[in-house]
Amino acid sequence: MRFLLSVVLAASFSVLTAGPAFAQSPIVIKFSHVVAADTPKGKAVEYFKKLVEERSKGRIQVQVYPNSQLYKDQEELEALQLGAVQMLAPSLGKFGPMGFKEFDVFNLPYIFDSPKDVERVTNGKIGQELLKKLETRGITGLAYWDNGFFVMTANKALRKPDDYKGLKMRVQSSKVSEAEVRALGAVPQTIAFSEVYQALQTGIVDGADFPTMTNLYTQKIYEVQKFVTLSDHSYLGYAVIVGKKFWDGLPADLRNVVSDAIKEATAYNNKILKQDTEDAIAKIKATGKTQIITLTPDEKKAMKRAMVKVHKDLGDRIGKDLIAAVYKETGFNPNE
Repeated sequence: MRFLLSVVLAASFSVLTAGPAFAQSPIVIKFSHVVAADTPKGKAVEYFKKLVEERSKGRIQVQVYPNSQLYKDQEELEALQLGAVQMLAPSLGKFGPMGFKEFDVFNLPYIFDSPKDVERVTNGKIGQELLKKLETRGITGLAYWDNGFFVMTANKALRKPDDYKGLKMRVQSSKVSEAEVRALGAVPQTIAFSEVYQALQTGIVDGADFPTMTNLYTQKIYEVQKFVTLSDHSYLGYAVIVGKKFWDGLPADLRNVVSDAIKEATAYNNKILKQDTEDAIAKIKATGKTQIITLTPDEKKAMKRAMVKVHKDLGDRIGKDLIAAVYKETGFNPNE
């Protein structure tokens, strides 16, 4: 109830300050996200803030709220639609529960072998058409930000599919993530990102299908998990989105300022990602608390064979034609 009340009050304030009040300075953009400020996404948001405030000459103020300070995973999307915040950068898997099941294609296991594969989809016709769909729910999609690939964690070594049998594994709110861990014989448990550390610490779950090494390091998951497997099984990307009503109401010159800043912040995010990932791995190794496992080619093939059935199982949900179109762009072969 407190959450709903706060959202309603914030939304009411947003309505009161919208429209003609745009003539007054500054226009406030509340940018909320659920990861730490020192992750690639967190740094890119701060870079975006710097560019916008400088180039708008004080006409726009960007207020950044990292680490779920305002809202948890699914709450933030509701808040955006109600006008309580203006911008978000949620993971692509968050759109499935909203009804945009097509976005689940990005999370299908092993559908992307590299960031280049991802770029061919996000920068091309497929990616842009998917962003356009969000407008039916009052959301304007501005860009895709890369954040690498999911890893697996547990207090036992995870090298082959049999190692997962019976484990309770944290997943994000995504039908694909649930299906992936089920394909390995594990039991999916949907837990908000901000609550994963405690769930692992207290034994509510045995391990986690976790979004990238940079997030794992900043959330200190290495303190409560003895093993991390660099499975790279599922892609983690973000969509930078803005409330459509707010976006359409911005003066054209300021809309251009924001658009240009997003383009530069996108390039910045993707540039620092590789180095930040390598740094996170090195820092985790240096703690001596967690062993990092790199799968052999044969071990990775076995994981792929176990999980690729998810593509077929979820074909009707995501869209068989869409999956086939991504295969064509990336050269993916489900029968390898």
